[in-house]
Amino acid sequence: MIPGSGHTVRKTGARGTAAPTSEAFNVRTGSGTFAVMPASHEPSQFPEPLESATLRSADSKRPDPPQLLTVDAVRKDFGRRTALAGVSLHVTPGETVGLVGESGSGKSTLARLALGLLAPDGGTVRFAGHDPYRLRGRSARAVRARLQFVPQHPRGSLNPALRAGDAVADPLRLHGTPRRDRPAQVAELFEQVGLKPELALRYPRELSGGQLQRVALARALATRPELVVCDEPTSALDRSVQERLLDLLTGLQERTGLAYLFISHDLAVVRRLAHRVLVLRDGLVVEQGPADQLWSAPQHPYTRALLDAATGAPRTSDHALRTT
Repeated sequence: MIPGSGHTVRKTGARGTAAPTSEAFNVRTGSGTFAVMPASHEPSQFPEPLESATLRSADSKRPDPPQLLTVDAVRKDFGRRTALAGVSLHVTPGETVGLVGESGSGKSTLARLALGLLAPDGGTVRFAGHDPYRLRGRSARAVRARLQFVPQHPRGSLNPALRAGDAVADPLRLHGTPRRDRPAQVAELFEQVGLKPELALRYPRELSGGQLQRVALARALATRPELVVCDEPTSALDRSVQERLLDLLTGLQERTGLAYLFISHDLAVVRRLAHRVLVLRDGLVVEQGPADQLWSAPQHPYTRALLDAATGAPRTSDHALRTT
């Protein structure tokens, strides 16, 4: 877990966000907590999305579910640069919302706002009815337990002097779990993410990239969150390890009803997990809709370019992108 935060990740049919505040990240964060990297690996080839995503086929007559995370017309400026220009999104319980775009599109900034790490310059952010940036004291800790985070580079967020099990136990300690109960809960969390409990005795340097990402996930799950923000969690992994991690996230969601806000530059990865997708470009949402719809019939040239990159097909012309 991220010291002071207790970020965790669950999986059921939606993607969630993590809700740390600045104090929640007083740990080594390597090159940065939310660094979103441009595509650097081969085009992804993932199987069709699982049809068990019940929200896609939900009865249209049912009342709209309550919104867990609501971002409404948010604007964020950094000096003269506008990172977000009136972006809105929402995540409901058990839903995965994908956020797609290239580096510099505003994904990282939106994640920070959702987690309460930044205050918007305009618009509002609400998690379970609360402004995560303004929470303090006990109420802040209670809300943070429900909103967790999985970083892109787990090695940079784990203290190299702590064994993996101690890192996962840290959020349990911060949220009041008695010392005598922590070893059993850590072992259970390791098993939940597909790790052998004996790996809890290893240091980060002794674990592979895929194992480290699972440790980060176990740490996020320690507080039993409702929403987990996943920031490019598969981008540094090879394809076979990516597949296993995506299967793990899907299984967790189906068993627990966890929601995800899943950030990626790879539309194929997002399609595998997400119920709905928002495409960000230069701080604006250029297209949004059900994942299958965006995959089969993208309307915006930028979405088509991302799809081309994901499938290995010829990209949309640069001229088309410049003129939209």
